[in-house]
Amino acid sequence: MAEIPSLSRDRDAAALPLTLVTERDFAAWRDAAEPRIAAWLSAQGFKPRPGAHALLPDAEGGIAGAVMVTAAEPGPWAVGDLAQKLPEGRWRLDPEPTDPRLVTNLAMGWALGAYRFDRYLGRTEDRRAPATLVVPAAADQVRLAALVQAISHGRDLINTPAEDMGPHELALAARRIAENAGGRYDEIVGDNLVQRNFPAIHAVGRASTRPPRLIDFSWGDESHPRVTLVGKGVCFDSGGLDIKPASAMRLMKKDMGGAAHVLALARMIIDTNLPVRLRVLIPTVDNVIAGDAFRPGDVLKTRAGISVEVGDTDAEGRLILADALAEAARDMPELLIDVATLTGAARVAVGTEIAAFFAEDDALAAALESAARAEDDPVWRLPLHRAYRHMLDSKIADICNVSGGGFAGATTAALFLDAFAGEARKGWLHLDLMAWNTRNRPGRPEGGEIMGVRALYRMIADRWAPSA
Repeated sequence: MAEIPSLSRDRDAAALPLTLVTERDFAAWRDAAEPRIAAWLSAQGFKPRPGAHALLPDAEGGIAGAVMVTAAEPGPWAVGDLAQKLPEGRWRLDPEPTDPRLVTNLAMGWALGAYRFDRYLGRTEDRRAPATLVVPAAADQVRLAALVQAISHGRDLINTPAEDMGPHELALAARRIAENAGGRYDEIVGDNLVQRNFPAIHAVGRASTRPPRLIDFSWGDESHPRVTLVGKGVCFDSGGLDIKPASAMRLMKKDMGGAAHVLALARMIIDTNLPVRLRVLIPTVDNVIAGDAFRPGDVLKTRAGISVEVGDTDAEGRLILADALAEAARDMPELLIDVATLTGAARVAVGTEIAAFFAEDDALAAALESAARAEDDPVWRLPLHRAYRHMLDSKIADICNVSGGGFAGATTAALFLDAFAGEARKGWLHLDLMAWNTRNRPGRPEGGEIMGVRALYRMIADRWAPSA
């Protein structure tokens, strides 16, 4: 396992015991403990509710350990806030669970709860370090490291301000992943997008001083099943000429969250060596205002040969995804996944903490839902209701990028993308998500977040590497 600051593989050094007790079993545990423990808990007025913890005293007035109350079946976030709440130092689970999936998830939740984005903060030496968990012996060290490092890196990408996370910087992050894995990397930049027939990406990004580009990398044995990931990489979204109000623009550094998600998933696949042929496509742009910005009413060409009337320049993500999906569909991958911070309508439908998704194939949708439940990584299927396709009709082009009304916005966005997935749509999943925690939760601090990716990884592993 690669080094993760809040986790330790050294099982020989001293560590304080952390006991996990279910709410149901707490009274029996307390009654069996030393009298001073029960008296101490009573004096504090400790309430044994899931998520509550207490430090336990030793005979000399120091810390003997801690107890944590959990639900009947602890999930990955059961100890997700303890790295920040327990005193600095080393802790071990006592007794140590032996179920590999349980302890891997507990250690993952601990490490992700220790995450902090402090790149721009001064005097970091004055802040306390997170408590360290000794990784249980039964943990899957490879999977643990892959998930923690991929999600942490994805959070970093989203949290980084747009000034330091433009199309070039996003491309560098992708290039490092590809080259470190021995993959093939390609990048199409600026006016070359027009020459190589990616006109919609170019049109959306041409107004920026930071040129648009298409990131394209592949990894894995060419004989393995093809899995293609497409991520929306709008590094900053002003809304274009249909400019957003200030309140809606404040978090638009996260509009490249789809790209961060597919890079996180790619890292998980690569670092656990899943037997797939992976391809990652990320169209990345700034959607800003200048004299050559694309305009409402323009008709754009696309790689698929489908003409698009621009009804709203603030619906730019689907335009750049259209070119990338058309390219992805040429390979007819067994699985095609696109991820995007695409619509406010999806947030209205499912809120900020659930990833909405669309799929044509019921079996594929059911597989993702099953994996999401197993990983406590919630997703919710919304309808790809084709009867609403008429809402995207245009009088002067093949399709419009927005509907004429305010209804079914997430579905009409998905139907727009569906037009470019072509024959690959049978194995297509479209995720529309927030990529941001609006509040602190155990293991999930406020800020950039990677959502639904553990579920996607589990679904892929279950399909092509069931023993992983």
